[in-house]
Formats: sequence, structure tokens, C-alpha cells
Amino acid sequence: MTNPIPTPDARARANRSNALLSTGPRTDSGKQRSSQNALRHGLTAARAVLPTEDRAAYDAHRRGFFDEYRPATPTETQLTQELADTSWRINRIPSLEAALLDCADLDIVDAHRALATLGLHYQRLSRQFQKAVDHLREIQSERRHEQEREIKRAAALLELHKRKGIPYDPAQDGFVFSRDQIEAHTQRLMRLNESRYVEHVLFQMQPPTRAASASL
Repeated sequence: MTNPIPTPDARARANRSNALLSTGPRTDSGKQRSSQNALRHGLTAARAVLPTEDRAAYDAHRRGFFDEYRPATPTETQLTQELADTSWRINRIPSLEAALLDCADLDIVDAHRALATLGLHYQRLSRQFQKAVDHLREIQSERRHEQEREIKRAAALLELHKRKGIPYDPAQDGFVFSRDQIEAHTQRLMRLNESRYVEHVLFQMQPPTRAASASL
């Protein structure tokens, strides 16, 4: 005998039945356990630090990211905070995996399922971390380039006013740099230009040939 081909109405009824079976826990205890899943591993919880974790260790972890990226705008601060929180969650995953493997009364099927879930969380968090890194570096690079262009314009205007003997206030042209900052930048550019000349003479100029040396 062959199995009868289900009609569209039968398939629709089966789909509705399956959906009812897959909507999650329905009892109060089941819903409570489900609501605590995020808190157990903390990988999707609103707060990055679990109550059982060392807050001082997290603060040191977070400070390392802020020391590295030194955010200067609210957007940069938000992205730096995201990096700290995301990496903190990523670093928690190995200990969660180890705890699963050490759990003697855990069913092997449940263990594999839990490890696979942690693997998915790791991939998601890693993508989130890399995306935040790329975005932060991009906007910081744009900000630094814009600041470099602005201070060069300010330095050129300051030099122009010096040559004309006219006092110059950078704020009158909308610059946020002080006169001392512009002067320091100008001196730095002059030293860099001198160093490039020295580098060219010492390391890039071709030594004279024997014929040239003999004719001298």
C-alpha cells in the first residue's frame, strides 16, 4: 500500500498543529525556565556582566578598550562600549563549554545541542564585534583626516597673517584649535620635512660610480 498524498487542506492543518507544538513553553514553570535562559549564559542578556562575574575584572577589561581607541565623540564611545561588552561575552563562551563537558548528569544529546547553540552565539558575537571594529576605525580615520586638513588650513592662515604682520585668532575662521596647537603642528611639519630630506640623502641617494669618483 502506498501513503495517500495529503490534500492542501490536510497540509495546512498539519502545519498549524506543528506550529502549536513549536511555540515554546506553555506552563508557568516552563515559561520561567525559558525566561532565564538568557541569564544563564548571559550571551543575549541586556547587561554584559552577570551577577556571578567579577565587576572589577570587567571594568579593567572595558578600560583597556577605551585606552586603545580613545573615543572622542558619542558615536565612538557607543561603539567602543559595544566592543567591550561583545568581547566580554565572547570570552565567557569557553568557560560555558567547559562547564557543559564537566556536567556528568547531562544527556549526550542535550550536551551536543547546547554546544551547538554556544557555537552559534560565538559566530554571531564575532560578526558583531568585527562589524563594530570596522565601523569605529572607519569613522575615527575620517575624523583624524578631517582634523589634519583643518589644522593645515589654520596653519596656512596663521603664517599668512604673520607675514602681513596682522594678529590672527583661529576662532574667527571657525577653527577649534588654539594658536599654540597650530604653532606646534607647524613646527612638527617642518621637522618632518627636514627629516625626509635627511632620509633621502642618507638612505635613498645612489652612491657615486667609480667613473664619477675618478673624474672628481
